[in-house]
Parts: sequence; C-alpha cells; structure tokens
Amino acid sequence: MTRLFGTDGVRGLANELLTPDLAVNLGRAAASVLVGTDDSPHRLGRRPRAVVGRDTRASGEFLDHAISAGLAASGMDVTRVGVLPTPAIAHLTASQDVSLGVVISASHNPFPDNGIKFFARGGYKLEDAVEDRIEAALAEDLPRPTGAAVGRVIKGETVADQTYINHLVDSVATDLSGLRIVVDASNGAASNVGPAALRNAGAEVIAINASPDGLNINADCGSTHPEQLQAYVRSVGADMGVAYDGDADRCLAVDAEGNLVDGDQIMGLLAVGMKADGTLGSDTLVVTVMSNLGLILAMREHGIRIVQTGVGDRYVLEKMLQGGYTLGGEQSGHVIDTLHATTGDGVLTSLRVAARMKRTGKSLAELASIVQRLPQTLINVRGVDKAAAGTNRAVQDAVADAEKQLGQTGRVLLRPSGTEPLVRVMVEAASQEEADRVAEGLAAVVKDNLAL
Repeated sequence: MTRLFGTDGVRGLANELLTPDLAVNLGRAAASVLVGTDDSPHRLGRRPRAVVGRDTRASGEFLDHAISAGLAASGMDVTRVGVLPTPAIAHLTASQDVSLGVVISASHNPFPDNGIKFFARGGYKLEDAVEDRIEAALAEDLPRPTGAAVGRVIKGETVADQTYINHLVDSVATDLSGLRIVVDASNGAASNVGPAALRNAGAEVIAINASPDGLNINADCGSTHPEQLQAYVRSVGADMGVAYDGDADRCLAVDAEGNLVDGDQIMGLLAVGMKADGTLGSDTLVVTVMSNLGLILAMREHGIRIVQTGVGDRYVLEKMLQGGYTLGGEQSGHVIDTLHATTGDGVLTSLRVAARMKRTGKSLAELASIVQRLPQTLINVRGVDKAAAGTNRAVQDAVADAEKQLGQTGRVLLRPSGTEPLVRVMVEAASQEEADRVAEGLAAVVKDNLAL
C-alpha cells in the first residue's frame, strides 16, 4: 500500500486525493497522536491548542475549514490565521503555547494541487515514524469529546501577520535603507508579509506577482519561473530581486544585472559571513547531494566544512540538529538558519542576503561570486515509476556509462521525487555542452525504461 505522507506532508490533487473528508480525519488523527505525546496543556488544565494557516489556493479555503473542524472535534482549540507562509506557522507553533501547527499548501506545485503538513510543538516538521502513526490512526476509532470538551475555532490573521513580521525584522536587526529590492511573491503566501517585512527593515520595495486571486499561485512566476523578475530588476535599476515559491519556504535571488543567484550561492555567501562573525556552528554548512560541486570547492577555500545529506530540507535540518550546525539548505532555495527558524524561510533568507549586502557594502554579484558553479543540467523526467529508478538494470547501466564518460570532472545523480511521479536527472560536467548531452541521454533512458 502506498504511503499517504510524502517528503513534505500529504500532497495531491485537491478534492480528488485531498478531500474535505480526508482533511477532517487527518485533523482528528494528528490531534490523537501529537497531543497524546504533549501533556503541557493538560497539566495546566487547559485544552490543547493548534494553529492552522494556508497559502492562496482556492482549495485551501475549504481544506482550512475541514482540518480545523477535525482538530476541534478532537477537543483542540484552533486558531485559523489565514494566508501565511509555511515558516510563519512554524514560528507561531514554536513561539506560542501550541501543541501542533498545520499548513495547507502544495508549495511550488501547480495551482490544482494542495497539501497538508504538520509541525509538532517546538515548530519542527514530523519524523517519518510520527507521520506513520498519524496515518495508522486514520483507521482507528478515535475518541469524540462532547459538550464543553469540544474545541473552539477562532480567527487571528492580523495579529499573526504582525507577530511574524516583527520576528523577521528583529532576527536581522539591520537597517536596509538605501537598498531597492524587487519582490516576486509568486501570488502566494508571502504576497503581503514578504514585502512588508523588507519595508519594515527599511528597504525600498517593489512587489510583483503579489495579487493572488486563488487561481494564479506559481503561475509563470516566483522561484520556479524567475525570468520575469530578472527582467524587472534590470528595468527599474534595483539592487537585487528575490523570488519566493507558493508557501515562501524557499528564496532565490537576482543581482542588479538580472543574473540568477541560486540557493548554493546564497548559502555560500551567508556561510562566509557567519563564519566571520562567529555564528556558523562548527564552521560547517549542511547541504544535499544535489548542491553544485562549485559550492563545495568554494567552502573548502574559505575553511568551511561541508556535510551532505539526502535530498529534502527535512533531512538537512535533521543533520543540523544532530551536529549543532546553524546553516544549511538546498540549491532550490530552501535555506535553514537554526539561530532564527525551525524550517526553511524564504522571507528570512531575503532579509539576510540584503543585510549582508548592507553590512559589507558589496553588491550581490560580488558576494555571490565566491561560488563558481560547475555547468549543471537538471532534467525532471515525469510520468515514470520513480521507485524503480534504483533497481532497473538498463537505467543503472546507463548511469555507470555516464559516470565513466565524465571521469573526475563531473558527476551524475538520479533522485526520485518525494511528492510526484518523476525522477530528477542531474549531471555536472566540465562544460555545459557535455552536461546537457549526458543528461539528455540519461533522461531518455529513464523515460524509455520507467514510463508508467
């Protein structure tokens, strides 16, 4: 039987896989499991509390009500905070007396999809074993409190928004006046709080794709489509641009010339700054195996150790917590700063990059130049049996042949998506032409042999 939870919660086509019935039952199951391990409210004679937020997808409106109903029916008081980024819900869960947080979002996925992910007390994503317990609880006859024992549901948008914005500005503690920044909010969850946080920190902000209508989230904009931002930064003479995804847990940047600055470069420039001011835990940066070799070489030159994990920000965070490291993330723009957050935070990342520019007096292009990326090609092969990527003989032989061609000047990675029926083919090589050629050949083998 296929596991309901993927690498980032439960995700799928809204109202097909992700129905109101499922949302209600997930709320009841999560309350049973997570509150069952959290005796804080019960010791104080109070009902346990939950906070629920969402991105701007139309389906999030009914899913928000459904999961809130499931939580309240299980005896939890629920605060619905409306549209807020994923990291904002993590922060509220960590900073308030809350037993669990819920985010309704499919992140960078297309508009028709949606998802439900949970944070435990403390603001951390759930371990696989805890998700498995929630999934198992869906089949159980769970308690149904009655009378005064049922939970209450309230709305708290305005207060939650300002609480999160204040947290972001206080975390950076740098006056950004003099910087002109273009923000591409992807018509998503940070459409209001992203520009507001940068403005409150003193920057001049021009916001684009910050007019969500319930249908336009991630539509040819944001971190998955930064081309519009690149052109806009050049046209208005901005110092930098930043692009979030739908739930704003990731951020990519654009320098004044319109050049894209990816997550590897962002992590590199932040790591060097943190090492200099003594806040980079054990002088170590945690990245996934998908990070460019150029980042690894650059960090070596600056005396910064690299620890690598599997793909997924949850695995990066797990390694960071185990080792006491303070900075990590992914090339896609998930950047985790455990000094100020419990998960990747795109708005915080944009503030930190801007603060680094202001403190050093350097342009983003100059700061990002410490990471010289090796040519890299990433191809998403869709509609394939991702589970067979590591066992299919033809695919494995093709990978071995590709690695032999590249020798010591490149590498090959095949990674199945945790949320979609696709396999990511990534090739790094001495030249872009070689990277493209090898990646395209390998992608064709994957498609031919693993097609559903």
